[in-house]
Amino acid sequence: MMGVREKIMPVQQEISFKAFEMGLAVKSNDPVNGEYRKLVLDAPAGLLARCRAGQFFHLLCPQSGGETPYLRRPMSIYGFYPQSGELHFLYKVTGAGTRALAALSSGERLNVLGPLGVPFTIADHWQDLVLVARGVGLATLAPLALEAQRLGRRLTAICSARHPDYLMSTGYFADLGADVITLTDAEGTSDPDNLERVIEGLVAAGRADAFYTCGSNRMLRLLQTIGARHGIPGQIALEQQMACGIGMCHCCVRPFNRGDKQVHLRVCREGPVFDMMEAIAW
Repeated sequence: MMGVREKIMPVQQEISFKAFEMGLAVKSNDPVNGEYRKLVLDAPAGLLARCRAGQFFHLLCPQSGGETPYLRRPMSIYGFYPQSGELHFLYKVTGAGTRALAALSSGERLNVLGPLGVPFTIADHWQDLVLVARGVGLATLAPLALEAQRLGRRLTAICSARHPDYLMSTGYFADLGADVITLTDAEGTSDPDNLERVIEGLVAAGRADAFYTCGSNRMLRLLQTIGARHGIPGQIALEQQMACGIGMCHCCVRPFNRGDKQVHLRVCREGPVFDMMEAIAW
């Protein structure tokens, strides 16, 4: 593809990924409910082959419709499909950058940089995986569900939202063979006490070898408590403001607990996926 600039991105766990900056054509950009949209880009096989669950791209939002977003926007990968040549993103329109993204039409081009960051991992002995997320946080976990199916792991997806109309990806998780549990504010089922009861029930049934979550401080604290109580490990994909996305600007630094020390790490470079027990909630 014309104008491709290749960058080498060494990351944790002695893994090295190549990231590319290129312009991709928009295949579709449609609403999925009253709050979220799905952006589908036409992507080459070489780019898609390098994508992993939990990674993200840095998107150069267009200046259109009166919007003038300056910095790139980090966006987790919702899906990557080499067989169809598609790269998917799920997003909520909240500001200038996402409003500009929402204005993109089929055939227009979007400049992307990626894939970036440290992905999720699934240990060989983790047979029963529990995914817990709320709202658009489920977008980050969707590729992980696909990987779990490929590896033949059992999966429970706990999906939370303000209202049933805003539940995300439940059909997608069910199609992958996951047991889907939905919790909503409107139905009075998403409070922390009930979520704890649901997760403790999975632990008691022997259906929780590892936890995976994204973003929410409330869910992070709860999963850390349950994980410590039962010795269950987990991973979290953190959301953070990012300027460069490649570790140079140190805009996304957060504190983490490592052993008996507190260290400061870049979410874009040493993450966005971290050990759940090391993350510190704001």
